[in-house]
Amino acid sequence: MPYDMDYDKLAIEYARHRMVHPEVLRDLLITGFLTPLSRVLDVGCGTGNYIVTIESIVGCLCCGLDPSAKMLQSAQKRGRAVNLHLGEAIRLGFASNSFDMLFSVDVIHHLLERQRYISEAYRVLKPKGKFCTVTDSDWIIRNRQPLSNYFPELVDIELRRYPRIAQLRAWMEGVGFHDMVEHTVEFTDDVLDIQEYRERAYSALHLLPEEAFQRGIARMERDLQRGPLRRVSRYILVWGVK
Repeated sequence: MPYDMDYDKLAIEYARHRMVHPEVLRDLLITGFLTPLSRVLDVGCGTGNYIVTIESIVGCLCCGLDPSAKMLQSAQKRGRAVNLHLGEAIRLGFASNSFDMLFSVDVIHHLLERQRYISEAYRVLKPKGKFCTVTDSDWIIRNRQPLSNYFPELVDIELRRYPRIAQLRAWMEGVGFHDMVEHTVEFTDDVLDIQEYRERAYSALHLLPEEAFQRGIARMERDLQRGPLRRVSRYILVWGVK
């Protein structure tokens, strides 16, 4: 299995708590230059946040692929017009030259065979098709709010889990992608309820020792009594063209 944990067990928490990052969505729509004639594939679509929203805004042909049947069940409830497929990133079950844009959000660090996935992405994209990986840089991981503030043990864990941006670019260049660009986006809001953290709706929290997790939750609860917690959600979008 290409993912490092059982996402069938996390489907309920993901559906309840994980939302579209508005600036990631904006960049996918604008840089992807999507039109009603576009064909788009979301690899590791999970509960369908991004691909369902793109279909509702653009009205193009949208497909989502994920190895978790329960994630896909949640996605289907959200958007019945999206074509959903059970499958793995390293074996995309689509014909070559099929899509105008292929993207993944918060997926690359879960994959064991990352170069194979990137090669598959290149194969199924049309000539001049766009490939986007939405991920975290080292700096973003070290400066996550509130995760790195309250769970500092996560930093080293996550630095080992995520590929470096330079390595990701090298893999992309290696299969033939060109005209690569990087866009960093940010969205800030207030955390008024930490239930999503208690329920570990972020995969990283499942990798923490229980003592470290409970210590961080206790600190969040104490600080929340004094007022909202500031959350700064950042991503880096790495784009390439076939």
